[in-house]
Amino acid sequence: MIRTVVVDDDFRVSAIHAAFVSKVEGFEVAAEVRTVAAAVDAVRSLRPDLLLLDLYLPDGSGLDVLRRLAQDAVPAGPDAIVITAARDIASVRAAMKLGAVGYLVKPFGFRELAERLHAYQALRHRVDTFAPGSDTDQATVDAIFSAGRPTTPPPLPPKGHSAPTLALVRAALGQARPDLSAAEVAALTGVSRATAQRYLSYLVRQGSAHLDLRYGATGRPEHRYRPAR
Repeated sequence: MIRTVVVDDDFRVSAIHAAFVSKVEGFEVAAEVRTVAAAVDAVRSLRPDLLLLDLYLPDGSGLDVLRRLAQDAVPAGPDAIVITAARDIASVRAAMKLGAVGYLVKPFGFRELAERLHAYQALRHRVDTFAPGSDTDQATVDAIFSAGRPTTPPPLPPKGHSAPTLALVRAALGQARPDLSAAEVAALTGVSRATAQRYLSYLVRQGSAHLDLRYGATGRPEHRYRPAR
């Protein structure tokens, strides 16, 4: 099992991401933490394999976690996939320089995260097939690096939408069993029903969600939403 620590200051988003991780075969959640200090402590005590690392934390940047782990020279330190709303090139480059193996921009749904987790799983499998100190060739090196890339790029966030809110709505919809109304999504995410309706309508137009009409005995049909499979 690939033991994973989720680092996010929003407990609701953290719980959703942890639930996503738990759904991917071969992964388990070792802890959910909210701060730079707690993330460093979790690495030292739990020795996880992977961090899902937000950049916006109350006591610093998620990149500070990687810097502190590098300075401390933690034995067999974890890999990191950055999951954040930060889309500026400076943050992306800094994450690359600090050794992040992936960078996933919020908002995203289960499919996007699962693709990256599967790609990371493939990368680990490729590397683990070689004995320590063994040599390889260029073709094998290329295969190892390509294994860490997802097969499809993530969709770009829409203009005029709040990235954290869209992430919450998409994540709530991803847990639908079998579907949800706008009012139920609003209750799960803490936004108004009108806001939930607006974001759900966008997801339907994007093709990330399906709209079903449930007809009762009288009155207008109820709109029910479910994730696109």
